[in-house]
Amino acid sequence: MLISNGILLPVKKHIYIYSPSSAVRDKASFRRGVRRLTALGHEVEIDEAALASHQRFAGDDETRLAAIHRAAASGADVALITRGGYGLTRILPGINYKAVAKAIDKGTQFVGLSDFTAFQSAMLAKTGAVTWAGPALGEDFGTETTPDDIMEACFDDLITGQGEGTGWQLPKSAMNSVADNPGLKGAETQFSIKDAVLWGGNLAILSSLVGTPYLPMVKGGILFVEDVGEHPYRVERMFTQLLYAGVLAQQKAVIFGQFTNYKLVPHDKGFKLPLVAAWLQSQIKARVLTGLPFGHVATKVLLPVGCKTTLAVEGRDAFLLWGHQH
Repeated sequence: MLISNGILLPVKKHIYIYSPSSAVRDKASFRRGVRRLTALGHEVEIDEAALASHQRFAGDDETRLAAIHRAAASGADVALITRGGYGLTRILPGINYKAVAKAIDKGTQFVGLSDFTAFQSAMLAKTGAVTWAGPALGEDFGTETTPDDIMEACFDDLITGQGEGTGWQLPKSAMNSVADNPGLKGAETQFSIKDAVLWGGNLAILSSLVGTPYLPMVKGGILFVEDVGEHPYRVERMFTQLLYAGVLAQQKAVIFGQFTNYKLVPHDKGFKLPLVAAWLQSQIKARVLTGLPFGHVATKVLLPVGCKTTLAVEGRDAFLLWGHQH
């Protein structure tokens, strides 16, 4: 927002909507999302294949590659995905990374989550360019109820260039876990990690990229992860892949975002996600934190993937700060 003569004015930005992954099934949420962004004063440009459909995908592979390259050539302030799903990992070899990086250098911010993690990881691995983990059109702006205030505020901070960081409160369960296990590494409740590359996203996507040229080799980084529909044992299994591949040993911190839409069963006998975090902390030197408001949830912050970031923790208060990098 801008202030003129005491009046709050919306900042008009060019937002390009495209579909690099699964086909848009919920056309109503698509339309609501476009209307809401338009109502906020933005110029919304819809890619010609945004509503394309081929099998489960938003068009065949060539169609979706072309959509990514049109987004890069659009000159938009923000290139926003319609939805996640599946489809990006199979087209990673065909992306013109130099063209996308050039668009980012010129000011286009690529924003998305979930399957979009594949694109973000590949961009970071191939070019070092910064993209943004954040909302999708349908899931976040196209909701039947009013979009989440925090998500909208974070998106507004991005497009106005005001975003400098984010903060959250660590869950009490995490602090209790530390208290119950004083031998855990990183149990101190006050520390900071400065100028570490923030990276990550969807855990299933990240684990699927192990051993490929599309997983960035980040050393001394801050890795954040989230997922949906994955039981804690599956989450742990994916972490073991990153662990045994040597990825986690290179990090200074691992941050759990939101893990949603899974169902525990009686024979779990108390095996829950906090135990996965505690087990992970016992395996690595990196700090393991939980509760980051990011994932397949309404309240989500925006995170710069590939940007040098400072992580600061004091008691239950945690902060990720990147404004000093701009």
